[in-house]
Amino acid sequence: MDIDTTNMCSHLQKKLLDSNGVYFPIWTAIQNDDTLTAIVRSRQLHIYRNGKKVLILTGKSQPKILREDSISDLLK
Repeated sequence: MDIDTTNMCSHLQKKLLDSNGVYFPIWTAIQNDDTLTAIVRSRQLHIYRNGKKVLILTGKSQPKILREDSISDLLK
């Protein structure tokens, strides 16, 4: 999946795309799972499974878990 990260918060880019970042396991899960999609909105990454929003990742504040999902377990 290709995600345009140019409008993403720089803090979030580091957490998500750096191999040592706290969100990197989520990034790899998005790349490997066909049921997950992600869109950058308002400098945040909104993650969907089968069309339903499950998680919002931000740069400086805590992630927002909207639905219980296996991808949310990667935050722990």
